[in-house]
Amino acid sequence: MLNAGNPRELVLASLPEAALLISAPGRVNLIGEHVDYNMGIVLPAAVDRRVWLAVKPLEAPILRITALDLEESVEINLNNLAARVDRKGKPLPLWSLYPSAVAWIFQSKGYTLSGLEACIASNLPMRAGLSSSAAIEVAFALAFQTLAGIEMERMHLAQLCQTAESSFIGVHCGLMDQFAVSHGVARHALFFDTRSLEWQPIPLPPDTVLVVADSGKKRELAKSAYNQRQQECQLAVQLLNRQNPTIHSLRDVEIDAFKKYEQFLPQPAAKRARHVIEEIERVQRSAIVLAEEDAVTFGQIMFAGHISLRDLYEVSCEELDFLVEMAAGLPGCLGAKLTGAGFGGCTVNLVRKPEAELFCEQMQAAYQSRFSVDLITHICRADRGAYVEKIEKAVH
Repeated sequence: MLNAGNPRELVLASLPEAALLISAPGRVNLIGEHVDYNMGIVLPAAVDRRVWLAVKPLEAPILRITALDLEESVEINLNNLAARVDRKGKPLPLWSLYPSAVAWIFQSKGYTLSGLEACIASNLPMRAGLSSSAAIEVAFALAFQTLAGIEMERMHLAQLCQTAESSFIGVHCGLMDQFAVSHGVARHALFFDTRSLEWQPIPLPPDTVLVVADSGKKRELAKSAYNQRQQECQLAVQLLNRQNPTIHSLRDVEIDAFKKYEQFLPQPAAKRARHVIEEIERVQRSAIVLAEEDAVTFGQIMFAGHISLRDLYEVSCEELDFLVEMAAGLPGCLGAKLTGAGFGGCTVNLVRKPEAELFCEQMQAAYQSRFSVDLITHICRADRGAYVEKIEKAVH
């Protein structure tokens, strides 16, 4: 869902009687990939590429949603969400499953929802590893919450969206994406413990930007090996628990202990577990070096994280590896890695601000030469999380 114009103004012009304007950011994960569903620690950042949602309430129990960028509209019966069909009985398009999932989880938790009409526009790429799905989920969750007058902490809202994606969409994701979208802090990364749910903002290195490079290779998470990786981690935990009953997640395993137990794990479960355990250590080190404003060391940790994702977790691909290898040799680049689940999508690059434009040009030229594909780059900054604006003069 991507619009070249001003998505904020577009949704307001398309739904002038809107009562709410909601904005939710995408996110990049700087380090801590594939550890959130293993009770690990992550370091994402919300970015200034966002989904915008104009909303007005409806008396009828209907979701009437228009995706302006896709030029598609759906009408969904709030009393028939589980069927995953529109009011005419046709299967819902993929993008509309996310607001449906959020409405469904609210209802399943006992909340009463009224209908709404919404227009969506975005400058956030879809299916690129920037959590466009979580942004849509959180935006609609805020819409339902606000219209229904529901009191809810942001963390609980993020957890509801996570459950919606897992139970309704079928992607057994961790909490990181929905957390980052709902809790983002401008100019900061988010040090988030997915087990305790404690978190703190950590300033990003001054005079740097986050360059997102979109490989153009799309992937459908539910159809990929994402869920398979989860199962391999669960197998590793089961086998490690036989050796040490205090182990209930890979978070419970220190690297020295893992070296002792690794012999009891089959492949590829052993490789998956090693990545997770070492990646959690990388996140902990990252928090320390960022607090010391050591951008160079943090960048090296990012490179190490990508190598682990490539070799141990095996979720990279030729295009992403090429982008990271190219970035490593360019002036101004401090670190690079794939971001998101992998299997395609984007890399995130920590780049010194003065070199960012040239960095993008050189990356684009190299990618075009190698793959005959136009590389889309985004020079991003860490941004605030999702928020709601009430439009006082709306006509109901």
